[in-house]
Amino acid sequence: MERIINNSLLSVIIAGLIVLGTFGCQRGKQSDADGPTVAFVMKTMNNPFFIDMQRGAKEAADKFGINLLVQAAEREVDVEKQMQIIENLIQRKVDVICVTPSGSKEIIPAIVKANQANIPVIIVDTRVDAEALKESGGKTAGFIGSDNVDGGRIAGLFIIEQLGGIGKIAILEGIPGHETGDARLKGFHEALASQSGITLVASQTANWERDQGYNVFQNILQSHPGVQALFACNDMMALGAVEAISAMGKTGEVVVVGFDAITDGRRAIAEKRMSASIAQHPYDMGKVALEKAWALLQGQIIPAEIPVKIELITAASLTNN
Repeated sequence: MERIINNSLLSVIIAGLIVLGTFGCQRGKQSDADGPTVAFVMKTMNNPFFIDMQRGAKEAADKFGINLLVQAAEREVDVEKQMQIIENLIQRKVDVICVTPSGSKEIIPAIVKANQANIPVIIVDTRVDAEALKESGGKTAGFIGSDNVDGGRIAGLFIIEQLGGIGKIAILEGIPGHETGDARLKGFHEALASQSGITLVASQTANWERDQGYNVFQNILQSHPGVQALFACNDMMALGAVEAISAMGKTGEVVVVGFDAITDGRRAIAEKRMSASIAQHPYDMGKVALEKAWALLQGQIIPAEIPVKIELITAASLTNN
């Protein structure tokens, strides 16, 4: 009798697993009644910048009845993981893919695979390498983002003004060869080009990360104790540098300018631990990305370039707002 009961229970469990397995397979592609599925592949969700971007995307997705699927690698430097995520989404047959590329060239094979599967790709925040994309035969529906070159230039002009055109400065770079960081560096160097009184004493990568920003800038301060200003290519590295400055008892002695104007960065500016940051408005990027994804799903053609405003954030501007 006990054996019969156990066999019956086993049959029920197996049947349940089959039902769950069938349901799980169906989740890969939403039915038309449930609305289209748009995937948003971000560099990471460990950065408030991308959390804000997700919030904007969700607002637009809810408005249009879009099933929003957000995925990301644990670290921004993990290009291979991001490509794997995209390939899995292609297998799931999502309707549109929005992506903030971790590698401007490395992402191209995944874009080509999406093209072959007839899945439109919208690029957000970080551009892909245009020449490499053309050579591959790949295409994207459009780009949504800020002018990073102009942002770097604004940061450079601000530091020059703060130093009165004379002083020693350092740079914390992003991932080497990464389009976003390279563009910000280009603009920053353009601002410094005609400034003979400004000396660049160090320019090193901290890979976009806060802990590396702390370690790298601490080493710079030890090697160049007279450094008067720092440009960090994102706020996470800038905040790490601010902590290094504090640990060495130099708070207020170094002009620190970041990029992204995330909440922690704005707080540091308000508290006079950071001097400024360049705001990109990631919430708007995410919102516009989903709006344009919806337009594509309606058979519309979206602009190749969709700019999002950029601005300098200082203690004064925070007070005025």
